[in-house]
Amino acid sequence: MRSETVGQRTLAVGHEEPRTDALTRSVDRLRRALDAHPARLPDRQTAEEELALLASMARGGAPDVLRLRRSLLVVASALGSVSALAAPLAELRRETEAACDAARADA
Repeated sequence: MRSETVGQRTLAVGHEEPRTDALTRSVDRLRRALDAHPARLPDRQTAEEELALLASMARGGAPDVLRLRRSLLVVASALGSVSALAAPLAELRRETEAACDAARADA
């Protein structure tokens, strides 16, 4: 009985991986771009904290849609005016939306 439960749990986690893997990659890309950005940004720490939260949610399996959207909004507010970060921020937005859409479809 226990092995059946474990097997079901593994399948559920495996089902989540493609969308959360893409979200994790986009978070990592934006983190690297932010680390490489030399300018002093007043909200850098806030953005870094939210990116860490996004990464944690993505790695945790099926993330909460409202928390994902909130974190995206905070990151976009903190970094949206930095043109050098526009491409990785846009990628993060796309992957967050995809993860949210997929989570709603599963509900």
